[in-house]
Amino acid sequence: MEKIIIASLFLMISCKDKTEAKKNLPCNGVYIHHSKESNEAEKWLKNSIESYFKTDLGNLDDAMRRITTKDYYQYKTDAMNVDLGVDGSLTEKQFQEKWKGKFDSENAGIGVGFLITGQDWGDIKVSMCELTFQNGREFMFNVILKDEELKEHYAIRVKVIKEKENYFIADVIQEIPKN
Repeated sequence: MEKIIIASLFLMISCKDKTEAKKNLPCNGVYIHHSKESNEAEKWLKNSIESYFKTDLGNLDDAMRRITTKDYYQYKTDAMNVDLGVDGSLTEKQFQEKWKGKFDSENAGIGVGFLITGQDWGDIKVSMCELTFQNGREFMFNVILKDEELKEHYAIRVKVIKEKENYFIADVIQEIPKN
């Protein structure tokens, strides 16, 4: 009987679950492998975002145009101008119709700025930039932007693509906070 109890104890100890920290776990069923190209894309994204927020207000439109694809630039410009009543602005319904199938217009950040929902900012820094998906020359990052000066943080998902030898923001998923 004593041997059975001892054997049972050894069996329980050997079958006990072990919890270990693992790196490069699958995200949504996709194994994330950090390549040289994904590291370059991450570095480019961090630098581009922080440089964008240091740009003079009069040059923000040009700065946005330089770091985004042509389609995304037009899409986000339309989203920022929905229902403003200015030349070329769309209603929300017109916006949804124009961009359905090309972008997820539900998370376009309608009526808010590029990358952040705030209208004002102090010193924006990228506090987190984590690769969640890579498919060839397309990368998806979870990004957290922090503004220590105004005590704000913004969580976004950013799609970056590499065209020729340059990186561009191809989409930003922004959820507007509910008041």
